[in-house]
Amino acid sequence: MRNLILCADDFAFSREVSETIAGLGRAGRLNATSCMTLMPGWAEDAALLRDLPDHFSVGLHLTLTQEKPITAMPAYAPGGVMPEIDPLTRHAGRRALPLDEIAAEVAAQFDAFFAATGRAPAFVDGHQHSHALSGIRDIVLSETARRAPNAWVRDCVDSVGAMLSRPFVGKAIGSAYHSRGLRAAAARYRLRCNDSFAGHYDFASDYHHLLPRFLRKPGNMHLVMCHPGAGKRPGDAIADARVREADVLRSRSIVDMAAAEGLAFPA
Repeated sequence: MRNLILCADDFAFSREVSETIAGLGRAGRLNATSCMTLMPGWAEDAALLRDLPDHFSVGLHLTLTQEKPITAMPAYAPGGVMPEIDPLTRHAGRRALPLDEIAAEVAAQFDAFFAATGRAPAFVDGHQHSHALSGIRDIVLSETARRAPNAWVRDCVDSVGAMLSRPFVGKAIGSAYHSRGLRAAAARYRLRCNDSFAGHYDFASDYHHLLPRFLRKPGNMHLVMCHPGAGKRPGDAIADARVREADVLRSRSIVDMAAAEGLAFPA
């Protein structure tokens, strides 16, 4: 049977976000989370992951935008903060990135994951899907193959028909465009990818009605990203959406929604 992976991104973004995600995981409302290991609270927050169900997948959310890096990155983050995703995408397209600095930072974020959890990540993805960008993707795939050879890597590509059946088609197509070729590249490193992907929206629309629509036309390993949380960390543009998503995840039967689309939801 096809499986649904409902993954909460941004674990360790703040303590409130981490506590919300861990609580949803314990309640069987999520079955995966993706961790930002460069965050100051990561090592402490990682303790919240220890009592989650055995089947719950914990991955690495490589973060290369808008945060303070672990390593010195004088060319990439000259002001001490990483660039936003739009200039990063442009520089990647021009092959104008300091890839040596990025490689060192990716390795450091892997190191931080291992140090706090004592194990390899079950999967690897990127904040704002930056792991799929030209130049960066080869660094990520190489490091993943070396450090976590059994992990799978997030692919944002899906069939046109599937994307058209879900909300916010433009966002989905944009992510798919930047991820084109990732699955084939991952295979060269003997790494797996999910085979369908959803969860794009504007962080303002009614999540109660959107969530079941993200499950339409799934593949065998259907990955849906979400961003539940709480609190008001300064600069968090989607703080209100995090709260709404958490409320919906607590109130909806994920198992029933998944079954309606022919999906199993291990939880």
